[in-house]
Amino acid sequence: MFAWLKSFRRRDFQYPPGPDGVVVYAVGDVHGRSDCLERAHQMIDRDVAERGAREQALEVYVGDYVDRGPNAKGVIDLLIARSALATVVALRGNHEILMESFLRGLTPFEDWRRLGGLETVLSYGVDARKLLANGGIHPRDVAEKIPVSHLRFLSSLRGRYTIGRYCFVHAGLRPGVPLERQTIEDLVWIRDDFLKCSDDFGFVVVHGHTPMPNIEFFSNRINIDTGAYMTNRLSVLRIDGQGVTPLEPWPG
Repeated sequence: MFAWLKSFRRRDFQYPPGPDGVVVYAVGDVHGRSDCLERAHQMIDRDVAERGAREQALEVYVGDYVDRGPNAKGVIDLLIARSALATVVALRGNHEILMESFLRGLTPFEDWRRLGGLETVLSYGVDARKLLANGGIHPRDVAEKIPVSHLRFLSSLRGRYTIGRYCFVHAGLRPGVPLERQTIEDLVWIRDDFLKCSDDFGFVVVHGHTPMPNIEFFSNRINIDTGAYMTNRLSVLRIDGQGVTPLEPWPG
């Protein structure tokens, strides 16, 4: 067993069991790493087969499928294909919002580029070098390269998802605000106000958005973003009747 797995211990927290008859597999931020996503799917499939839980399995992806890594298009291809084979809930991350905002002409390309948008554009086969040399990349240059199925996928993404005593979001929740009044801006962008809060949100919040070397376990939240685009490790958390269990990450 790899030594770094020791840091995946759940400390002393006793997390609630998942809902009866459901095994949830929560997947962290992918960021264009289709290779990591393929391995995560293999890991889930192996675990499901060992447990005989295919009809009970539910996969929740916490957003940030695009940007930074080299194959955003491949990631979305995989998620669309996966949705035909498994029960999938895909959440919206801040990077999907940036991509959609650029495509609508609301965000300049340079603003998106600073957060990894160039890698996404290149993955769709856009001749970015030529366009940048001739005045910049415009929404139409990218939109014409994106399959309709990908645009539908982006428009279908959810802001949050709750099941049993767990709430899945991309970034976190605004402390003191009821769940139904949380804004999409907070759900996908919030950081310090949420991360520093020890309040009971009424759910265990499972989130990404803030990359850390290992899955982080706290009494009120679990951070499953392990920075796949940098570390080659895309973490998966299983939630079932026994509570929470990290599946063994694939080493880089």
